[in-house]
Amino acid sequence: MRISNCKKHTLPSYVITNFLFNMQFKLAKHRNENVIFCFFQYNPKILETFKNSYPQAKWSRLKSAWFLPDTSLYRKRLNIPLPEIGDQLLPKLYENNKQEFLKFRNALQQKAFSPNTIKLYLYEFAQLLILLKNHPVQNLTSDRLNSYFLYCIKTLKHSESHVYSRMNAIKSYFSLVYSRTEIFDTVIRPKPTKTLPKVLSSFEVKRLFQATQNIKHLLILKIAYGMGLRVSEIIHLQLAHIDIDRMQVLIACSKGKKDRYVNFPQSLIQLYQDYLKMYQPSKHLFEGQFAAKYTTRSAQTVFKNAMTRAGISKTVGIHGLRHSYATHLLEAGTDMVFIQKLLGHSQIKTTEIYAKVSNRIISQVKSPLDSITPS
Repeated sequence: MRISNCKKHTLPSYVITNFLFNMQFKLAKHRNENVIFCFFQYNPKILETFKNSYPQAKWSRLKSAWFLPDTSLYRKRLNIPLPEIGDQLLPKLYENNKQEFLKFRNALQQKAFSPNTIKLYLYEFAQLLILLKNHPVQNLTSDRLNSYFLYCIKTLKHSESHVYSRMNAIKSYFSLVYSRTEIFDTVIRPKPTKTLPKVLSSFEVKRLFQATQNIKHLLILKIAYGMGLRVSEIIHLQLAHIDIDRMQVLIACSKGKKDRYVNFPQSLIQLYQDYLKMYQPSKHLFEGQFAAKYTTRSAQTVFKNAMTRAGISKTVGIHGLRHSYATHLLEAGTDMVFIQKLLGHSQIKTTEIYAKVSNRIISQVKSPLDSITPS
């Protein structure tokens, strides 16, 4: 299959040539959604092949063309280049600061930050650039930065964690692009809010499983709780990483680009084998349409729907199953160091927060009210 770019530096169009037909694709907006328009000469056989290959395609009378959602899945299938992280922000920037944005993106990529971190940092950095308009961002002083962060707090009403995120992004820009770490020496950081992890009780976890009939969804939830995995680790799990003989699972290149092993729960073997027979995944344990890797949003939706069916009203996301795993291990008497290694924490201080959630010790303390009030 050959691909050529029809227009440079304008709204992208692409020509795909294969054995069946010549097709031109154009990226555009249609009813406020990003789509891929597909143009090809009418032929009943070609049309039938196209519709069978892309059942989600829809017809536009206005454009006299078929179109597909502009997603990474369809771009890969059609050999259309994926957009660079942050490309959608470039039109909002003045030319001089656009160059600084690109320098920052290159530095983040060269530093090999994760795509999620790059996306977050570029978004937060772009908000400053949009406000600055054509004022060179590289000429900012500590005083100007303090004024900006105060504006974020007082006018934009950003939370402390949001301001922290924006500070980290802008600090990384000055550090990576200009080696100016001293500019943040006098920047005032807000006092962080210390929140505790939200967890489910063992009884609630059981209800969650009982309310989930779909075998795939059940395996996702049981792996999240039974191995204490992050949602990103669940969707990146590969069949080759699961060693049933040793009852171990390799969590490859996780947060911080670290590998670790976790135990495969004995109680999951039958469910796991039934799932493999039913779904027959090819590479990743959980796959979506066209064998594409399962998405984070899909896994989060699985958890949210299970919570609704189980009648659990706690405000907690799928990450709460990881928190519950750690808390329940601690309450069962597992050593904190082992929990740290299983969770993949770099520092024990990160793991120690679960001691504040666990009721193993606190539950033994009786309220003075109980001593003076008859039961």
